[in-house]
Amino acid sequence: MKNLIFTAACLSLFSFSACKHSQHTTAASGTGELETVLSLPAAVKTGSPVMLTFTVKNNTGKALTFCKWHTPFEGSGGFMAAYLDITDANGENAQYRGVMAKRIMPPPPAAYMKVPAHDSVTTTVDILKGYAVTKPGAYKVVYQAGGMSGLNKVNEATFTVTE
Repeated sequence: MKNLIFTAACLSLFSFSACKHSQHTTAASGTGELETVLSLPAAVKTGSPVMLTFTVKNNTGKALTFCKWHTPFEGSGGFMAAYLDITDANGENAQYRGVMAKRIMPPPPAAYMKVPAHDSVTTTVDILKGYAVTKPGAYKVVYQAGGMSGLNKVNEATFTVTE
């Protein structure tokens, strides 16, 4: 029984680092790494879409890849996991209300996205499709799923919900 538990723990540890390891081995030989830029409108009215633009830039001279799991590139309206940390001015987290996908490990080749050298890929997603942002006020958005995707160099973005 102890061997079974130990084996399961080891497999879990390996699977959580699978995408991250792939991006690091791909990016390690370049002059930098993939950079992720989040951008949002400065202000939106309550109930209006909150459109997050998610851009992954490759500033190196070599094509790099990242795992699109736990990013807006994954599909299904952009939310297959809670990959954003959205907090209001009081430090309260916006509740995630999207789906939570279960996945096989290691990720299949289709789970990876290539970013050509000196290029970028961009997608846009409505934050309200995955998170309950219902009250007027200032919000901060932080991408927090680098452990799965391998995207670690990411800025923070802010927006204000008005009545």
